[in-house]
Order: sequence, then C-alpha cells, then structure tokens
Amino acid sequence: MQTPSLFTPPWSPQGTVYGTLLNFRREWDLWAPKMAQDPYKAAPQAPVLYVKTANTFCPAGQELLLQDGVTEVDIGATLGLVIGEQGQVAGAVLLNDWAVPHASYYRPPVKARCRDGYLALPEKMTAGPWSDWAALKIEVQLNGAVVQAVDLRELKRDIPTLLADVAEFMQLQPGDVLMVGSDCLPDGSRPRARAGDRVDIVAPGFSAVSTQVRSAA
Repeated sequence: MQTPSLFTPPWSPQGTVYGTLLNFRREWDLWAPKMAQDPYKAAPQAPVLYVKTANTFCPAGQELLLQDGVTEVDIGATLGLVIGEQGQVAGAVLLNDWAVPHASYYRPPVKARCRDGYLALPEKMTAGPWSDWAALKIEVQLNGAVVQAVDLRELKRDIPTLLADVAEFMQLQPGDVLMVGSDCLPDGSRPRARAGDRVDIVAPGFSAVSTQVRSAA
C-alpha cells in the first residue's frame, strides 16, 4: 500500500492573468499632462488592461533568466485577485510582474512584458474578502534592502471599483487573476534588478515571492 504524498505543488494561475496599468495615483499624475496628446487625446475612461501569457508563469523557487541581451528588469510588485465562482474574489496572491524597461505605459509592448518567466509566483494563495487587503502594504526588497513600499490605499481605482469597472466590458472567469497594478518610484521609474540580484516581495499574511536573477550568459 502506497503512502499518500504530502507534497503540495506551488500555486499557479488556472485561467488568464490580466495586468492593470496606470492604477496608482503617483504614476497617473506623472502621465496626466501627456494624456491629451496623440494618439489618444484624452485620459482613459476604463481600466487599461494587458495579458500576461502562460509562458510568463514562473513557479515559486525558480530563477529569472535574463536572455536576448536584456541586462536589467523592472520589478513590478503587485497584488493579484484570484477570481472564483460567479465573478467573486476567492483569494489573492503577491506577484512580481517583471518587465523589460520601456517608455510606453499606454500599450506596453508584448516583448517587454511577456517574456518567458516574467511573472514570479508565490507558494500559495491567501483566502479572504477583498476588504482585508484595502490598506495592504507590499514591500520590495533588493538583496535584503527595502527599495520600495507599495501602499494599496494609493490605488486610483480601489479593489471594488476596479472589479466593477472591468465588469462593465468583460466577464472574469473562475481561475482568472486580475492584478491591481504596480506603483512607480517618485521619478516615474521602477526598482530594477540585474543578474546576481535577489528580489523579495513581502506583505503581512501573504506567501512571499522570492526570485534570484541570473544571466543566460
């Protein structure tokens, strides 16, 4: 008689992962003067979303491998809302939404955000109502030093507003993940990591996201 395995595989998205752009007040304010310019000529009225494709999923414990001449990556600490039945939030996870540094946040190029392994995942999901995370503070550590504190009270669209506004034009399915967005630093940039760096995304009550960055060379 075989002994049942006690191994629990690390959490992974079971549906589509959507990212949200320009959802922190600081970044919105920095970009606001340019929103009336071409090609859009006005500020976006609905949430600006993008998709993190399945090839980006990097399970807990795996390294981020820099390839194709990429020497540094933007760190995108965020909270992912995991959708359950009837569009309700079943839980949440910390995520690191890596991206190659780029200038556009209206239509981020696929090659900057959807490279292999560019979504670092935690070991497990945290259950609970979204109200538990309304004032969550996420800490970004680079080689053990705190380089950013992300405060969800600074969201332009808070969690219930973001969910409601997305529901106006699309229906999230069970297993989908909606990221609330990542904040920038005061100068508009994001913390960056290079080969040899270790990045930890931590918040009270959540499984941390820890990644070692390596170079393919």
